[in-house]
Parts: sequence; structure tokens; C-alpha cells
Amino acid sequence: MRQGSCSCGQVTYVARGEPIVTAHCHCRDCQRITGTAHSTGAMFAVGDVTLTGKTAEFELPGITGATVTRTFCPTCGSPLFGKNTKMPGFITLSLGTFDDLESFTPQVAIFARSKPTWDAVDPSVQSFETQPAWSPGDGV
Repeated sequence: MRQGSCSCGQVTYVARGEPIVTAHCHCRDCQRITGTAHSTGAMFAVGDVTLTGKTAEFELPGITGATVTRTFCPTCGSPLFGKNTKMPGFITLSLGTFDDLESFTPQVAIFARSKPTWDAVDPSVQSFETQPAWSPGDGV
């Protein structure tokens, strides 16, 4: 069981089990949302996550044609998780909101074509220029 919260603590969550994948994303949307060169998130089945507190969300068209929904705390603005219509039943929790960051190891980096040269990612992390043809059931 892994716990997390937004910066102000008004939204908390519990994620059960191991993440399906932990990934860095260098797409321009993630760069703008995080205010840095990439986001890092851990994907879980929706049924494995319990969320408490009021959230807000907005939708935007994803690069792959999916609709991406970003969920955040309406008080402090912490980005909590994202959903993608091409991966129904799964959410990707923002890694920085977990209480224990050391229990995660990023496995992949996506949209590497948008990665700035100054953003160093561990060279052992598998990198993809765009979104790979992958679904949560495929494994990493």
C-alpha cells in the first residue's frame, strides 16, 4: 500500500499493489503542467486507488488522438493524476505526490523527442521518441 497527497493535504490517496509501469513523460503538455522538463508517474488500475477530497480536472486532446484528463487539487494546484481515453480503467499518479518516492524506479521515458538536452535521465531507462504502441496488459 502506498499513500500520497497534494501539497496542502486536502486531497489524499492510497494506491494498492505495485504500479503497472512507472514512466517519465517529456511531452510538451507534461512539461507545461509540471513547469519542468518532464513528468514522472506511476500507473495503477482505477480500482486499486482510493481518493479522498475534492479535486478539479481539465481535458485536453492528447498527441495520439486520445483525450487526456488531468486531475489536480483545486486549492493548491498539485497535479495528482492523469487519465487517457486510450487506456480506460487506469490512472497515472504523479510520482511527486507519493509519501515514499524511493519505492519507485522509472522504467521508461516517452516522448523523448521533446526532451531538452539539459534533462538527464538514467541511461538504463528505456526511451521512446513518442508514445509506444503499448497497453497496460502488455507488461513493461
